[in-house]
Amino acid sequence: MEIWQCATCGVERSGQPGAQEVCPICADERQYVPLDGQRWTTLAAQAANGAVIDFFEVEPGLFGLTSSGAGIGQQAMLLITPAGNVLWDPISMISDAVVEQVKAHGEVVAIAASHPHMFGVQVEWARAFGARVLVNQDDAQWLQRPDGSIDFWSGSREVVPGVTLHQVGGHFKGSAVLHWPAGNAGRGILLAGDSIFVNQDRTAAFMRSYPNKIPLSAAVVDRIATTVQEFAFDRLYNNFGSVLPHDAPAVVRRSADRHIAWVRGDFDHLT
Repeated sequence: MEIWQCATCGVERSGQPGAQEVCPICADERQYVPLDGQRWTTLAAQAANGAVIDFFEVEPGLFGLTSSGAGIGQQAMLLITPAGNVLWDPISMISDAVVEQVKAHGEVVAIAASHPHMFGVQVEWARAFGARVLVNQDDAQWLQRPDGSIDFWSGSREVVPGVTLHQVGGHFKGSAVLHWPAGNAGRGILLAGDSIFVNQDRTAAFMRSYPNKIPLSAAVVDRIATTVQEFAFDRLYNNFGSVLPHDAPAVVRRSADRHIAWVRGDFDHLT
């Protein structure tokens, strides 16, 4: 079966797109259709063009996957647990060789994306492992490749014992984080996707659209920051491998307070 996907966001779809069809994820205000128009590709075309997948250890119990070629370029995370492994924010490429590398670290039982930009080729990954795909109910409208492997969830969902999805909203209504309290030598890890982004100065950002610079309101940012303070973690990763290495809850809170103050107008006298 030929798997078609948008060349810009990398999300898989069912069947070949029509000549005038535009990717709905990219047509949304949070993403973009390139100035030269909609482009489509396939997994086979990516492979023929020399797309490469890298698989590497990030830290004990946590591996990263990145790929060249189509898509946004996220770093997927493979989380290793005794009860089964979880693939987070799956990339837009897959290969038999990398599937075997991943399998060498144990059974993948679940695949989840933080939000629709990160759906990648999640169904292809699920079929390779016989895993379930967890999609937040509030983001179901963005699915372009329905499949029997997909389970819908909302609120919170324990993926495997000790690893839990939490819906925090913001970037998308169904935006989620993945909490692993046993990670980081028991100090806890939060995989935050785009829900909480890591800046160059190791502060955090909260946006409705990152490429189009659409901010979230003060109330929503406060809600996200307050929600994650309830989780036990010290380290936070975004969906491109950037990290708040320690004291992440405090960094998130300070960053949220800074965002809130600016959008409220506290610093208008500086502008």
